[in-house]
Amino acid sequence: MQVGVFAKTFPGSDVANVLAAVRDAGFGVTQFNLGCAGLPSMPDKVPLDAIRAIAAASDATGIALAALSGTYNMAHPDKAMRDDGLRRLAVVIEAAAALSIPLVTLCTGTRNRDDQWAHHPDNADPSAWADMAAEMEKALLLAERNSVDLGIEPEQANIVTSADDAMRLIAEMGSKRLRIVLDPANLFEQASAAEARAIVAAAVESTAGHVALAHAKDRFADGRFATAGHGVVDFADFVARLKATGFDGPLVTHGLSAAEAPGVARFLQGLT
Repeated sequence: MQVGVFAKTFPGSDVANVLAAVRDAGFGVTQFNLGCAGLPSMPDKVPLDAIRAIAAASDATGIALAALSGTYNMAHPDKAMRDDGLRRLAVVIEAAAALSIPLVTLCTGTRNRDDQWAHHPDNADPSAWADMAAEMEKALLLAERNSVDLGIEPEQANIVTSADDAMRLIAEMGSKRLRIVLDPANLFEQASAAEARAIVAAAVESTAGHVALAHAKDRFADGRFATAGHGVVDFADFVARLKATGFDGPLVTHGLSAAEAPGVARFLQGLT
């Protein structure tokens, strides 16, 4: 299991400097965002010079690019916004293929017009799932064409809120290109340590064989997010259960400051 970090943890838009910071903090892989190369996260195009610069920085630092962010609101109530997001996702998927990045991460979306990570009461309406699923079908065609996997992450504020939702979507899509990004802190809002352990354990079991990437973010019992190792998530148990399912992919932390990164790298490496 490789320990990594979101590239956006580190400031700047010079990709060589960002990946050097990832390396110097003690990580071996990163979940990359095109914003770290001076581009919009979801650009209209990715120039060849940018592809070359990213590849060169990865080679020079030895930092593997485990995933590339391709998030847009796949359940936005305005179809024009969804269409624009899908167009930009095609650009990101093509960039991932050019860089041999195996996974593009998605956001299953929300009916909230202003924030793709914010809850909306209409998320529970069947039409929200239907719109998201229609987007996913189109996205998977792009993924198949470029031999890239797509990663969906259960998030309390999004359409796919749970491990069961993720497995339902995978079954509906019928594509081996659709994979899961499993973040234990996004599987609940408020929980005791014992409750969190049980929720996470059940999610690892139900998604076994479908997880492409694990995240390492934490929560306090009152629901506030925390740096990995400081909340109620039992990361030793989480990692052990992932290993027991045969998972040996990246474990990527986020939701932390650049200053905290070296300590979190040591903490996670001690578990893997």
